Amino acid sequence: MLSDRRRLVLQALVEEYIASGQPVASKHLVERHRLGCSPATVRNELSALEETGYVHQPHVSSGRVPTDLGYRAFVDDLLDRESLAARSGTPGARPAPLVLASEVDQLMRQTSALLSNLTHYVAVVTAPTLGVARIRRVDLLSMGPRRVLVVVITESGQVVNRHVDLAAEVSPERLAEVERALGAALVDKRAAEVRTLRAAADDGSPQGRLLAEVMGSVLSCLEEADRDRLYHVGTPELLGLPEFADASLARPLLAMLEDGLALLETLSDLMRTGGLTVRIGSENHVSELGQMSVVAARYGPGDADGVVGVIGPTRMDYSRSIAAVHSVAEGLSEMLTAPTTEET
Repeated sequence: MLSDRRRLVLQALVEEYIASGQPVASKHLVERHRLGCSPATVRNELSALEETGYVHQPHVSSGRVPTDLGYRAFVDDLLDRESLAARSGTPGARPAPLVLASEVDQLMRQTSALLSNLTHYVAVVTAPTLGVARIRRVDLLSMGPRRVLVVVITESGQVVNRHVDLAAEVSPERLAEVERALGAALVDKRAAEVRTLRAAADDGSPQGRLLAEVMGSVLSCLEEADRDRLYHVGTPELLGLPEFADASLARPLLAMLEDGLALLETLSDLMRTGGLTVRIGSENHVSELGQMSVVAARYGPGDADGVVGVIGPTRMDYSRSIAAVHSVAEGLSEMLTAPTTEET
C-alpha cells in the first residue's frame, strides 16, 4: 500500500513520462510539481518506489520510468477519481458529440475514426454480436418471381440483408403472407430460437417449406454479419510514436489487427468482467500485446457484447483514453437504445 506522498510522487512521474517519453529526474519533479516536500525527500520516495517495483532506472545516471505495476497504481487511482466524479454528478471530460449514422456499418467506421482522432492510438470497435441480439423486424422484398431480398433489423438497430434465390416461384401476395408469419414468429427471438422454429416450420407443405427456407436465410444473414464485425483505425498514428521508431516492435500487433478472429477473441476475453477495463503490458494474456496497453468498454442494450477501445503503448495518456472510451461507449449505447420513429 502506497502512502499518500509516495502515490503523489508516482503520479507526477507517470504524468511527466507520458508527456515526454524520457526518464524523469527527481529535480524535474521538484521543479514542475508542487509535491510539498524537499528534493531529498523526493529522491528517497523514488528510491522506495524503485525497490518496490513501481519504477525502474534504465541507466545509473538517468532518471526513472514507470513499470507496469507503476502504471497500474496510476490507472487505479485515476479510475477511482473518475468513479467518484460520476457518483457526485461532476461532469468529466467528453469528446465532441458523436456523429451518428443510420447504418450500423457506417456508424462503426465513424466511431473508430473518431476515437483514433481523439487519442492518437489504434481504435478498435466491434459491432454487437447479432447471434445474441433479439430480432425486431423481418422484411421480404420481391426482386423477381424466385428472388427475394431478406432484411433483418435487430433490437440494437443493426440492419443486415441478403438476396435469396427461392426453390420455386412465389407471388407477391404469398410473399406478404410469409412476411406476416415471420413477423409473428421471429420478433423478439434470438438466433438459437430461430433455429428451433425453422425445424418445426417445415411440415412438408409448400407454405412450411417456404417459411423454413426464409428462416434459414435469416440465420445466414446474422451469421455472415458476425464474421465481419470488427473495425480498427489508427495504425499510422501508432507507428508515429517514439516507441515504434523501429517498426518491427509493432509487427506482432499489426499481425493481430490483420487477423480479425484473434483480435475478436482477445477483446471478448478482455471484457468478460464487463464495464470499463484497462490492461497494461504484461497484464495482457497474449504476447502480441505484451508491450501495449488496452482501454476498452462494452456498449449496447441488454446482452449486447459490442466493444469499443484503444490500443497504444504502455506510455499511454490514460486519462484522455479512459475519458474518450467511456464517452464513446455511452454515446453508442444511447444511439442503439434510442426508440425508432415507429416506436415513438
